[in-house]
Amino acid sequence: MDETAEPLCERMAADLDDGFTELVRVHASAVHAFLLRMTGNAAEADDLGQETFLRAYTALKEYSAQRRRALRPRAWLMTIAANVWRNHVRTCVRRPVATVPVEESCESWPAEEPGPQDHADTVADRALLVAALARLPERARVAVVLRHVVGMSYAEVAAVQGCPVGTVKAQVSRGLSVLREVLEPEVALLREVTM
Repeated sequence: MDETAEPLCERMAADLDDGFTELVRVHASAVHAFLLRMTGNAAEADDLGQETFLRAYTALKEYSAQRRRALRPRAWLMTIAANVWRNHVRTCVRRPVATVPVEESCESWPAEEPGPQDHADTVADRALLVAALARLPERARVAVVLRHVVGMSYAEVAAVQGCPVGTVKAQVSRGLSVLREVLEPEVALLREVTM
């Protein structure tokens, strides 16, 4: 359990609105990072992140103070985020719409402090990683992103996935193996170009 969980849960138990504000402040970036890696689209990640916190707040209003104190907020939020993402994917499959390619969505990202070449390299790397992640089966993708992007422990990922820790370790291991296979030709090509 992360160190911020206990005081945060106590704060939500005492005053939900105040505690929820802190919950969003502490965990919004991790939820966004998870959803960005799952969707590959910043706008979708923003929308799904808002849906995640809306569902969290709605659920917390129904929880007793005792239940809020016992909460493991990071794993709980990631469970909600994973479910929101899964529902989004199901909805997109049922009602397909024209999607924006990753390359075009990357062009709409605001330029940060690094120069144009740094930005282009980062965007290319990000697009490459998103495309590779998209090739993983759903459960392996969720496990890899939660473990290596969000930084959750195997126990926390197991809580999110609703399976044993050993299963999560196997999902992460298989996912990383597939990513190595997918990305190795790209990395080798980049080495040839830059040398």
